Amino acid sequence: MFTDSHCHLTFPELVSALPEIRSAMAVAGVDRAMCICTTLEEFGAVHQLAQDYDNFWSTVGVHPDNEDVQEPTLDDLLQRGKMDRVLAIGETGLDFYRLNGRTVQDMEWQRERFRIHIRAARALKKPLVIHTRSASEDTLRVLREEGEDGGQESAGGVFHCFTESAEVARAALDLGFYISFSGILTFKTAQDLRDVASWVPMDRMLIETDSPYLAPVPYRGKTNNPSYVPLVAKQIAQLRNCAVEDVGLATSANFDKLFLKK
Repeated sequence: MFTDSHCHLTFPELVSALPEIRSAMAVAGVDRAMCICTTLEEFGAVHQLAQDYDNFWSTVGVHPDNEDVQEPTLDDLLQRGKMDRVLAIGETGLDFYRLNGRTVQDMEWQRERFRIHIRAARALKKPLVIHTRSASEDTLRVLREEGEDGGQESAGGVFHCFTESAEVARAALDLGFYISFSGILTFKTAQDLRDVASWVPMDRMLIETDSPYLAPVPYRGKTNNPSYVPLVAKQIAQLRNCAVEDVGLATSANFDKLFLKK
């Protein structure tokens, strides 16, 4: 019933507990998960999960905040993106939260990395998994400059772990993207985000854990895992006065449409 559209099961906090996590997912009704790649060095392990388990899938990409890692070329992404069970390009995007003494202008290397991911996604006709933090204006600008306008040639994709304003959500939707909500939606301090989640169209919404991070209430501060994604759905159901099962079915159908082209 539920699909975790974004998790990091190869991270040390989770990889050693995979059998227990899969059992907990089954009990919680979490049928599927997208395993997200954040470096090329990590891709082999992420892709192996998708090959080993028929309810896991993989992406390929280099997280914008990762430095001192193998820089992806267009060919790197195209070769890996063509592999079986690789459904998307990312996570990619822009992250200006930790500039470490640099200016936003100094982050052109991130913009160029982002552009390469967009070009790969468009060439492969696979969606993008977008990460944006303290960089929404630039993120939207680069997408538009690379032709992501919601038209037939657009790759589209999802703004994952959405924490931005209503204006950014509307802009992302206008460009044809989906919006994915995480456990942050359950935090006491997240009323503005709950306001956004209350109006984002249900047919353009996904849910995720971003595990091992951002565990939802009542597990906040603990290690997150995909079996907790129904708690995100529960919060959305409360906001929209509907059944949690309806949220699970709708967001799983959206996953099918975006990533599996069903």
